[in-house]
Amino acid sequence: MPLAFIPSPSIGEIHLGPLPLRGYSLMLILGIAAAVWLGGRRWAARGGEKTVVTDIAMWAVPFGVVGARVYHVITSSEPYFGKGGDSVKALFIWDGGIGIWGAIAGGAVGAWIGCRRKGVALSAFADAVAPGIALGQAIGRWGNWFNQELYGRATDLPLALEIDPAHRPEATPDLATYHPAFLYESLWCLGVVALVLWADHRFHLDRGRAFALYAAAYTVGRFWIEYLRVDEAHHILGLRLNDWTALLVFAVAVTYLVAATRRAADRRTGVDAGRLLHQVAATSSPKS
Repeated sequence: MPLAFIPSPSIGEIHLGPLPLRGYSLMLILGIAAAVWLGGRRWAARGGEKTVVTDIAMWAVPFGVVGARVYHVITSSEPYFGKGGDSVKALFIWDGGIGIWGAIAGGAVGAWIGCRRKGVALSAFADAVAPGIALGQAIGRWGNWFNQELYGRATDLPLALEIDPAHRPEATPDLATYHPAFLYESLWCLGVVALVLWADHRFHLDRGRAFALYAAAYTVGRFWIEYLRVDEAHHILGLRLNDWTALLVFAVAVTYLVAATRRAADRRTGVDAGRLLHQVAATSSPKS
């Protein structure tokens, strides 16, 4: 065991009277609250009503939670529908197991419904909340720490994550410390927050470009972090399914970002040409 390591919590929940307060659920709630808070501030800074983000989140969040759980259950179905599995546990989201890809897809559907009801453009809403989503992910990932999940290969590097015997991989039951993949992703997401905020301030990203930048930047980190993981997963051509999903999302996000940036440049060129023609016409018009 390394001299310095990150201990795992001895318990994943505390009881407030008869009500259990699970660390996993608490971090998800805090992450959602942070995403709505930052999204609301950005929406207000763009001239909108701050409460609009909260109203749309009332649609996006439940759809996102359902989508996240459905993605996890579909891609990791054996514990629920395989031999000896318990299908009822597919509903136990507080025990861990959500997929960010499903959360984004489900949340997008909910946001689309909310935006239509509020008369808001989905692309404008997505740009406003993009860094908030990354911030929410950074916070929510600490829920995996409480459940002693989302860790990587065994390591004795400083600040490795100590895992209790009951949560260790079957292949390495005697090894106590592993790469803290949840921490890597949390820190990466904070970097994505900073990147999107800086790029939006510098280049005034609109029409979905801020969201596309978030998606592209996140998938880069998710790809290598996913590669570290040792938990069971479906593999295709030697890569985990989530790696292929990250590659697909990255390709779509970058393609959209490039195309939207070119269209934005064309719009600016058209505006500048229009202004020039107007000035020429005004200059050359006969004086009365």
